[in-house]
Amino acid sequence: MTETKKLQITEEIIVKGATTNNLKNVDLTIPKNNLIVVTGVSGSGKSSLVMDVLFAEGQRRYVESLSSYARQFLSRMKKPEVEYITGLSPAIAIEQKVVGGNARSTVGTMTEIYEYLRMLYARIGVTYSPVSGNIVKKHTVTDVVQYVEKLPAGEKLLIFIPLHKNEKRTIKDELKYVMEKGFPRLLFNGEIVRIEDLMKNPPFDLDKTLDSKEASKLNILIDRIITDENKETLERIADSAQTAFNESMGICRMMKPGEEWVEFNNKFELDGISFIFPTPQLFNFNNSLGACKKCEGYGRIIGIDPDKVIPDQSKSVYEGAVACWNGDKFGKWKNDLIMHSDFLNFPIHRPYMDLSESEKELLWNGNEHFGGIMGFFNELKAKSYKIQNRVLLARYRGRTICDVCNGGRLRKEASYVKIAGRNIMELVEMSIDDLYNFFVKLELTEHHQKIA
Repeated sequence: MTETKKLQITEEIIVKGATTNNLKNVDLTIPKNNLIVVTGVSGSGKSSLVMDVLFAEGQRRYVESLSSYARQFLSRMKKPEVEYITGLSPAIAIEQKVVGGNARSTVGTMTEIYEYLRMLYARIGVTYSPVSGNIVKKHTVTDVVQYVEKLPAGEKLLIFIPLHKNEKRTIKDELKYVMEKGFPRLLFNGEIVRIEDLMKNPPFDLDKTLDSKEASKLNILIDRIITDENKETLERIADSAQTAFNESMGICRMMKPGEEWVEFNNKFELDGISFIFPTPQLFNFNNSLGACKKCEGYGRIIGIDPDKVIPDQSKSVYEGAVACWNGDKFGKWKNDLIMHSDFLNFPIHRPYMDLSESEKELLWNGNEHFGGIMGFFNELKAKSYKIQNRVLLARYRGRTICDVCNGGRLRKEASYVKIAGRNIMELVEMSIDDLYNFFVKLELTEHHQKIA
């Protein structure tokens, strides 16, 4: 009997004689380790039971268990009007309040889960160039020294920098300025030449500006080094690398004679593009830095509504799926597509819902041979001085996905930052199950694991 009663107390919360506020001598047994919903009409005592009895007593008992020193920093809660409560654990309550969201709010932002994603991408995300697909990295002098340390002893190295690109300055003026700064040699066509000799026998017109093709063939020699393990050599390399960064606005090139050079850049640049260094604000569509400039972080704009243009996706183009092309006046767009469907390799008899993404892209945006649906509307906009065109445009306008960020809300630079090949916009589009599996399978370096 005693054993049974002990088990009951452990697994249940028993409330006896609760009379707090409008509760009328309530007796209650609540199973523990379950999700319990308390419902009832307004004024029936739901909040009194949950907040003023259960939470208040659980919090009061927890505070009473602390030392007198700790209790002085915590507020005391009033003991509820109840005969007794058994089986009660320390309690936590979330404040009841009306959520004041805005049009940009999502489940991720309101639960603050998205804040952790932003921090994660800002701290361990890797930026990739959209041109070459290579990793964008901001190099330091340490990176240059570590590169040299990996080379075998006895290697000859040239450290050099490009000429400044200045469309208002001539090559001749720049070479004179370079000599005045104490750099007498150039690297030209893989050979080291003295600036004085090159100016006496110029291989091309030195009166051309620094943004010319000829200027790009000239590099200022900073230092010549033979690698070894001496500390003095590494210090010299570090000094030369720092000089290169300072004199070239961030570029240091290094080359073994006769081979391709390796370029280091202490700015966040690659392939001629200056990238934005990842910060939490870059991934925040509520911030002017991270929000898409066209939709301002909403993900949707006032534009041509696809649901109005194609109201019945079970129809094919031949059957009149594109509503704005039905009728005599604009039917020529539909007829043009039908007549050239073989050339365009477009299935005019296939229902719109069954078209591939590339086929939908052709239908909407066209190509050099066919204007597409957007070409049709652009033609109407060009002649919007006609009232009938303005009426037709208004008929098919609505809230539609932003064509710049594709509904991702963020500026395109945010999509260049990836973790395991995925950008943050791809992650927020995943289902919870897919997102869970992504993080379960995510492999990070030991350094990134500590950060994450």
